[in-house]
Amino acid sequence: MRKKRETIAPDLTPLIDVVFILLIFFIVSSVFKKEELALILDLPSSQAQELEIEPKEISIEINKNKLAIYGKEISFDELDKKLSEINDKKNNIIVRIDKDVVYERIVKVLDNLQKYDLNNLSLVTKKEEK
Repeated sequence: MRKKRETIAPDLTPLIDVVFILLIFFIVSSVFKKEELALILDLPSSQAQELEIEPKEISIEINKNKLAIYGKEISFDELDKKLSEINDKKNNIIVRIDKDVVYERIVKVLDNLQKYDLNNLSLVTKKEEK
């Protein structure tokens, strides 16, 4: 009579269950990188066409009390310094302005941009709802 050989193998089912649970957890909890914005803005609406935004551009945000560039809050003096450091004057400048911002603050930023000959300007609005 021949002996029956038994193979000893661990049960992989619980391990596979844990791997799938971890995979689902990481997929659900991951945050995909969004555009870096520092300020919470309520943009005015517009019927203008959407434009593709190139990755190399200067992003400026303005709200009632704060100012940000490249997603970091700064003062008007720091904005002046940052704009003076820009070498490529043809870079796109994306400006997001809260609809409640005082006109004087907008003009101050536009004056700074003009001072450094940065004229390739785009104003961001939210899409007008019908």
